[in-house]
Amino acid sequence: MASRSWNRIELIGNLTRDPELRYTPSGSAVVTFGIATNRYYTTSDGEKKEEVDFHRLVAWNKLAEICNQFLKKGMKVFVSGRLQYREWESQDGQKRRDAEITIEDMIILSPKGTGEPMPIREEEPKIEEKKTEEIKEAEPEAPAVVEKAPQEEVKDDLPF
Repeated sequence: MASRSWNRIELIGNLTRDPELRYTPSGSAVVTFGIATNRYYTTSDGEKKEEVDFHRLVAWNKLAEICNQFLKKGMKVFVSGRLQYREWESQDGQKRRDAEITIEDMIILSPKGTGEPMPIREEEPKIEEKKTEEIKEAEPEAPAVVEKAPQEEVKDDLPF
């Protein structure tokens, strides 16, 4: 019976540079870019620390062209793919080995039309504030001076 293996990586992070699109001699599109992932923790002394890891990503064919078209430095993305190692010989003759993630899926998490990362959940405004901001953005701007129509005085004969 053949043993089963699994090579799957899923990351959420911010692009560290704009994607670089190239084409192989056979015409396949390939794009490379990097993302950074952050990890926050507290030491035993109570000191808050942040650790950043940098990841090299590669996408091929149609996904490569989509990444090149829509991704920009600073954007937050979700990527899913597999870990792959490349070996080559450097100019000084030494053998080198590098790990990269060949992505198969990508979801943009930054707000539409911005290259800015999504805010961390704790920093997001409350739902009521979001709705108010969205309504303000959707409404056309009112003129600076608004004249009020004269009000008629209404006399009620109601006893209360």
